[in-house]
Amino acid sequence: MLSAQKMEKFAELAVTIGANMQKGQEVVIRCDVNCQDFAHIIAKKAYELGAKQVLMQWRDEQLSRMSMLYADTETLCDIPDYSIQQLQYFIDHKCCLISISAGDPNIYKGCDAEKLAKVNVASSKAMAEFRKATMSNYLRWTIVSVPTAGWAKQVFPDDPVEVAIDKMWDSIASIMRLNEADPVEAWRKHIATLHRRADFLNAHNFKYLHLTSANGTDLKVGLAKDHLWLAAEEEGQDGLKFTANMPTEEIFTAPHKDHVDGIVKNALPLVNNGNIIDNFSITFKDGKVTDFTAEKGYDALKGLLSTDEGVLHLGEIALLGKNSPIAQSGILFYNTLFDENASCHLAFGKAYPTTVRNGNDKTKEELAEMGVNDSLQHVDFMVGTKDINIKGVQYDGTETVLFEDGEWVI
Repeated sequence: MLSAQKMEKFAELAVTIGANMQKGQEVVIRCDVNCQDFAHIIAKKAYELGAKQVLMQWRDEQLSRMSMLYADTETLCDIPDYSIQQLQYFIDHKCCLISISAGDPNIYKGCDAEKLAKVNVASSKAMAEFRKATMSNYLRWTIVSVPTAGWAKQVFPDDPVEVAIDKMWDSIASIMRLNEADPVEAWRKHIATLHRRADFLNAHNFKYLHLTSANGTDLKVGLAKDHLWLAAEEEGQDGLKFTANMPTEEIFTAPHKDHVDGIVKNALPLVNNGNIIDNFSITFKDGKVTDFTAEKGYDALKGLLSTDEGVLHLGEIALLGKNSPIAQSGILFYNTLFDENASCHLAFGKAYPTTVRNGNDKTKEELAEMGVNDSLQHVDFMVGTKDINIKGVQYDGTETVLFEDGEWVI
């Protein structure tokens, strides 16, 4: 376990650098019941820093598993009105959101993949307005993680659960810069470094990126018209900065939904809806998935890719080097928040409107014309092997090497 002092520092990071809560604002903490101890520390810190009210949106993954095993599909797809109304309250009151991501990667192991896919579609539709509010930065939000027994045992299967949890805490403390004398200041310096690279990419206005690696990845990713590379700290529609993912090492933007061609293979497993998908390849033509394979979790991948038309196109490309703290830890976390910050990644589905110039002022039709993808889903998958090479190609054909052997060269 972390010391009480470090736990408080962690909570302070989530409230200040993460969600950037303002005095008098309502705060929503979204987490599983397994994380209640840390949720209470965050709540206390938020109140100390001037929160008007702290609301808890509890989840229970064990109950969710039981429901998936025993309840019928029709019942699970009938999302109750009170759930939707709760999310609408968060939007109407402009709450800031702090999510604790710490699920068991195998929570839905053995469950019906087709049922899972249908329930996920129904849930995504019900949450459409809420997702719009977060992806457009109307609400400020952040995601952090703490160890749980199921997650820790997946990461360190050979250790007793108590030892596995302690190892997880040690890793998270290092990755979150909690061992620094002033973690808040350490984060500010880190954010500044990421923004310098984003500025370089924006200055070059690449037409597309070309990704290659020894595992067979050979993919050209066109970029949306007037795309913007973003990093770490973003700006909410209220003009206030916030950091959505903690940790974060990435610089990301919107691919052009119709200009992605080639094949890409995963570098790390994808955990989606409690299922592990691994050793998979995706083939694109004119921006659309035309073929896919998976040695593990094929049905889960098939279910994901059947959500809607938009999920067959890309909504994000993110770049980060193999020497990031998470990559250097050598730990496979089976958690997208961490693993996506160990590897360059892409995302199936919806693009963030903030990744194109004046995106929040555009209609769906205008965004589509710029190449910005829309979908009920946004699912990151890791493609950055340790030997990945990436070139940026400008509209006049000028090439700039961005990555060699998995690391930035700029």
